[in-house]
Amino acid sequence: MPDWEVVASSGAWLHLADGRRIFDGSSGLLCANVGQGSPKVFSRLAKQFSKYTYGGAAVVQPHVQMELMHRLCHAVGRPDDSVAFTTCGTLGVEVAVGLARNITRVRDGKRRGDILTSTLSYHGMSALTLGLAGNHARRPRPEDALGLGPAFAPPYLPTHPHSARACDASCADEIAHAIDSIGAQNVSAVLMEPVNGSTGGAYVPPAGYLRRVSEICRERDVLVIHDEVLTGLWRTGTPLASDHWEGAEPDLCILSKGLGGGYTGVGAVLVSPEIAPLIRHEHADPLPAMGTMATHPLQAAACLGVLDELEAVGASTLRARGERLGRRLQALTDLPVVRDVRGLGLLYGVEMAAGLLWPLMEEAENRDVFFYPFTGAGKPRSEGLVIAPPLTATDTDIDFMVTALVDAVTALAESS
Repeated sequence: MPDWEVVASSGAWLHLADGRRIFDGSSGLLCANVGQGSPKVFSRLAKQFSKYTYGGAAVVQPHVQMELMHRLCHAVGRPDDSVAFTTCGTLGVEVAVGLARNITRVRDGKRRGDILTSTLSYHGMSALTLGLAGNHARRPRPEDALGLGPAFAPPYLPTHPHSARACDASCADEIAHAIDSIGAQNVSAVLMEPVNGSTGGAYVPPAGYLRRVSEICRERDVLVIHDEVLTGLWRTGTPLASDHWEGAEPDLCILSKGLGGGYTGVGAVLVSPEIAPLIRHEHADPLPAMGTMATHPLQAAACLGVLDELEAVGASTLRARGERLGRRLQALTDLPVVRDVRGLGLLYGVEMAAGLLWPLMEEAENRDVFFYPFTGAGKPRSEGLVIAPPLTATDTDIDFMVTALVDAVTALAESS
């Protein structure tokens, strides 16, 4: 991995001490969605800084936080949702788990609150979220996993192979089987990434799959939680990744990376209006603690600046950029060392033949582009690059990035 000395930055570019500039094809750790040095974020932070820099919501009127809640819910098309803010995506997942358990205990009288995840999932770095998820590289030792683990295979061939067909909506039956095996009375929620992020490299579910998951869960009084920490806020070309499919709306939705834009740590849990009142029911358990730094005024100000940037770019431009990226990346499918190109919007995975990931990373960096690696699905493990430029990258930026990537892959193909 490189160890660059960055002396300046602008948008999607990092400027190095040696005079080079590097295009950030991975939006940092898939979070710097509006690039570096945003004037809109700076303006929001400066305005809030001049007022006050910290104030507990129980003491100081939380105007900026309430503005963020309103703007966020409208931005993602869930205007009537309730929102809980945290300091990062991992804590967002933990709060969502706590809320789901509370809701189903009040609503359905469930004594246990199991949370089911897939064998390709990743939901954060705490002991609880690592125990829940299936990411092979981050699974804790069995004795340290808190008795938790993934419960079903996702609808992608490397982890859910079929003898005679590709995955389709019927693969959701894996979830029905998992719930029924445990007993619906013991399951609070199914937690899933609607579009796979960096674990498997931007796998997209088959048409109808997410809708079928929702139907299965409703039939069994089980909630659906979508982890959109990576995919939320236009990363896949729509406000939420689930917007690509009718009937795929979750009960709870977790946002993080794209909301903070790399400027602040943040997590947000959106709860649908049908179930949010149950959180405050007289028989509900105490709410999960938000933490000292959650709903921080500077955090809220930075997030509002990110939303300002996305609004200024506009939905049609964001969709067009994603379509342009997808078209340009298709050129890679003609090269024999590339096994697959998949994704949506400004999130793609380029899967490489075994053993070529790290040489490709080096070839790309030699051409002044950085990408995020993935190693995660199937046996042997698939490997490749996640392509996720800032949403504010220009057409010229995207053309530079893809040209450098094609040149890097071509060089590998010629030397293999």
